[in-house]
Amino acid sequence: MRIAVTGSIATDHLMTFPGRFSDQLIAGQLDRVSLSFLVDDLQIRRGGCAANIAFGMGCLGLRPILVGAVGADFADYRSWLERHGVDCDSVHTSELHHTARFLCTTDDDHNQIASFYTGAMAEARLIELGPIAERLGGLDLVLVGPNDPDAMLRHTEEARRRGIPFAADFSQQIARMSGDDIRPLLDGAAYLFSNDYEKGMIEQKTGLSAEEVLDRVEVRVTTLGPKGVAIERRGEPILRVPAVPELGKADPTGVGDGFRAGFLAGLAWGLSLERCGQLGNLTATHVLEHVGGQEYRLGQRVFLDRFAAAYGSEAADEISRHVRCHHP
Repeated sequence: MRIAVTGSIATDHLMTFPGRFSDQLIAGQLDRVSLSFLVDDLQIRRGGCAANIAFGMGCLGLRPILVGAVGADFADYRSWLERHGVDCDSVHTSELHHTARFLCTTDDDHNQIASFYTGAMAEARLIELGPIAERLGGLDLVLVGPNDPDAMLRHTEEARRRGIPFAADFSQQIARMSGDDIRPLLDGAAYLFSNDYEKGMIEQKTGLSAEEVLDRVEVRVTTLGPKGVAIERRGEPILRVPAVPELGKADPTGVGDGFRAGFLAGLAWGLSLERCGQLGNLTATHVLEHVGGQEYRLGQRVFLDRFAAAYGSEAADEISRHVRCHHP
């Protein structure tokens, strides 16, 4: 299954604040917030939603097609992704801008305040899916991830026009999008990904009820943090897949991207939605246990052992026919 992952490719600047953001807010003065957080740590990591997702899929043994825009400073990052099984031949390189930057501060409760500088990502709107599909002999699914808004619209419309199934994943772009921006991006989506907070924002901004959103997509996938994931289809009971217990919490950055990587891997292998959710949950847990969206290692034996411990040996036997983790 040929899956193109479109969206942001960035460098992450990750900081930790030893306290709670909520303790710094003054009731009645939230309309004029002026805060500076003295952080204890700064780590610079490879990131961007599309790159994180593609990296995870590559680590599971797939060869996803990464589609996005970067700067001339991408050479080392490209080499890293290609070594982990990612097809980077459809990544556009800007002659003017640096690769995007994500700056994020996380507090003791794992709440986050972040900013995103688009840089070269603004040129993602120049990328056409047609030549990519021609190079690969077709595309089976396009994930339209958080990106330059015009690029998201272009990729969605082109996938729809070419009859390529697409998955909608707005993620952090929801904050700057209006209901009029969101509706054309979800109509007819094969899959709609979001976390539970983003789910509420989608409904609030579009004015659509949960049922009306579900009428516009085939499958709605909502991650619930420590509660796992809820998978919805019209006329079917909600499928709830519990999370995999973590060995420790390091940083939540990229956890949702890890989930999508595992879920999409399951789709590529033709597995059930339940197995897709389970694969997503375990991959997400690996991300949570490390600082950065691509700092984890998926080892074949450990991955299958943890999967069996969480979901049973029968489930593990089923995925073992497909999973080929990048590490032994």
